[in-house]
Amino acid sequence: MNIYDFTVVDNKGVEVSLGKYEGKALLIVNTATKCGHTKQYAGLEELYKKYADKGFEILDFPCNQFMMQAPGTDAEIDEFCTLNFGTTFPRFAKINVNGKEAIPLFAHLRKQTAGWGDAPKTGRIKWNFTKFLIDREGNIVARFEPAVLPEEIAEHIETLL
Repeated sequence: MNIYDFTVVDNKGVEVSLGKYEGKALLIVNTATKCGHTKQYAGLEELYKKYADKGFEILDFPCNQFMMQAPGTDAEIDEFCTLNFGTTFPRFAKINVNGKEAIPLFAHLRKQTAGWGDAPKTGRIKWNFTKFLIDREGNIVARFEPAVLPEEIAEHIETLL
C-alpha cells in the first residue's frame, strides 16, 4: 500500500484520491494556525514556488489535536493562511493525526515511519508541522519533526525531482 491508495477530504468537503498526485514528489504536513511553528507556512510556500513546476506538491492538513492550535473552520484556516502567508498549495479538511480518530493516511504515515530518525518508536506525531516526504512512486522517504524548517528540506526534495 502506498500514498496513492488513500482518499482524503479537501477544505471544501470534496473527497480527493491521492492518486491524483501520482508521479509527483509530495510533502505532507500537519499544520496549525496558532502554533509556534506557524511561521513555517512562509517557508513551505517558498518551497512550493521553487519546485511546483518540477513536479512537487505540498499537501497541508490542519490539525487541532495539539493544544487546539488550529481553531476555526476549514474556510477560516484557508483565509488565514492565504492572507498571512500567501499560501497557494493544496489545503485539506482539518484532521486528527494521532489516536483512534486519526485519518487512515496519517495512521499509515505514522506506522511506516515509527522509529525513523527522531520519530518516536510508536510513530506518534509529536506536534504540528511534522513533515513527510514522498517520492514520485508514492513511497515515504523521509520524516521531519516539527523543528526542522522547510528550507532544511530543500536538498531532500531536489534529489526526488
